[in-house]
Amino acid sequence: MKAEVGDRLVVADDDDRTGVIIGLQHPDGSPPYVIRWLSSGHIALVVPGPYARIIPAGKDPGSAAPPDRLRDAAGQSAEAS
Repeated sequence: MKAEVGDRLVVADDDDRTGVIIGLQHPDGSPPYVIRWLSSGHIALVVPGPYARIIPAGKDPGSAAPPDRLRDAAGQSAEAS
């Protein structure tokens, strides 16, 4: 999984577990990420699990992202539906 500051992290398609990545711990964009959860504003260091996905900054979470930017926790390109 790779991300950039400003991308969103969505855990298991749960709106309460959606956050904005505000910091990276590694220059290559690999986890863990510093996240600000949208539902509470809480800031946490997160290691995404297997049901998490990254939504690139500026992309509507309800729409399909280009396969090269939407990746699941295993780093595999997600299928656009």
